[in-house]
Amino acid sequence: MHELLANIYSYFQSLGVWGMVIDSFIESFFLMPPPDVFLIPLDLANPDRALYYAFLCTVASALGGGIGWGIGYFGGRPVFNWLFRNKGKEGFEAVEKMYAEYGSFAVFFSAFSPLPYKIFTIASGVLNMNFWKFMLASFLGRGMRFFIVSLFLMFFGELIKQYIEYIIIAATVVIVLFCVVVYKKRHSIMKSSDKKEVSPSSNSDKEEEKTLSNV
Repeated sequence: MHELLANIYSYFQSLGVWGMVIDSFIESFFLMPPPDVFLIPLDLANPDRALYYAFLCTVASALGGGIGWGIGYFGGRPVFNWLFRNKGKEGFEAVEKMYAEYGSFAVFFSAFSPLPYKIFTIASGVLNMNFWKFMLASFLGRGMRFFIVSLFLMFFGELIKQYIEYIIIAATVVIVLFCVVVYKKRHSIMKSSDKKEVSPSSNSDKEEEKTLSNV
């Protein structure tokens, strides 16, 4: 498998920008080298075009994610189990738990972080997540990831190359924590507003019961 991936990498690298675009697209729903391994050399070779490469990488990866969503939606759980048989039931349940807890934020987390994005794209279709919310989360997550990589390489070049992975992990932790805090805060506000809406009706029901008992 490692030899196969090495051959694919060599071939796609020979295609230049198109190799990065094709890999970014396919990697979103199938086992392929991560787009970063093509994006980084291109950014270093042409720093003035780094943001353009990040844009291409984002669009191709997010569109590939849409294909992954379709595979999950039409193929269902059996296709997911076949594609990720090494992950098995535990992998799907972990994704399902994240969706139950965070909704479309789960897609954003996977699109931005080192988590396997392809698992989430296909699982999103299996779980019948709203397609347009999925695509929005994918574009935002993939875009932030690739643009952060390209911006750092554009300004710092080779000096920062070996630290890129740590930068992504650090940025992931900060952004994920921020999103979780915002999500929880929003959730608690919605819960409190629901309680306020319910309480007047419940009070009126109690008053009505008192009136009926007096009669």
